[in-house]
Amino acid sequence: MNKKLAAALSGGAVLVLALSGCSSDEVDEGQKVDAWAKTFCDQAKPQIQKRADAQQTIISTAADGKPADVQAADSKAFQDIADTDKALAKAVESAGVPPVENGEKLRQDAIKELNATATAYEGLRKQVDALDPKDQQKFADGLQGVADGLKRIEKMDQDALAKIQSGELGKAMAKQPGCQKTRASVAPTATSGPAKPGDAAPASPSAAASGSASAKPSAPAKPSTSAKPSASTSAASE
Repeated sequence: MNKKLAAALSGGAVLVLALSGCSSDEVDEGQKVDAWAKTFCDQAKPQIQKRADAQQTIISTAADGKPADVQAADSKAFQDIADTDKALAKAVESAGVPPVENGEKLRQDAIKELNATATAYEGLRKQVDALDPKDQQKFADGLQGVADGLKRIEKMDQDALAKIQSGELGKAMAKQPGCQKTRASVAPTATSGPAKPGDAAPASPSAAASGSASAKPSAPAKPSTSAKPSASTSAASE
């Protein structure tokens, strides 16, 4: 059931940077760019980890989870991802204007888009919370709608930091430990034995909401859904 969400999130919303770094003036400018990247990435690191953990939680409950368990896991994961996007927006804001061409516009656009994505994830959480886990068919149908919405939001997530992850700024961010791709600290839970009749939720329709989103500040690698998440964010892609 959670397979579709996980598939939608699977390559995507994890915000981890997957970007690849002379006159004295150029050296000075490079140092300023590196300093900005360090300021941002140091603040982004715990958020990237939180996102990865949220995505792993979704994946861990994807196989044989009961509808109520899937609902609770997905709801919390979507809220956690929304919180990370809000925190990343604040990190961009507090880092100041990036020392690159059109830096202020890049900064404002990233803040606006990250906050918009956070609101969208909160909308998904509300959508999941509204599902009835007691009616397995309706729950499966509703989860399919969530998976469809997730694919759209993951695109937003990936676009949010795309601009500041380009050019010299992106190269500087890619070198920072805080913006490197991270592994989930939540251990996947293996399901033991076949599910008992009536225990597990039916696989959500079109379990093929497979996401091909590339991790952004790597975001966190996004899981394979009950609702699998993503990463558009390579480093700070989910």
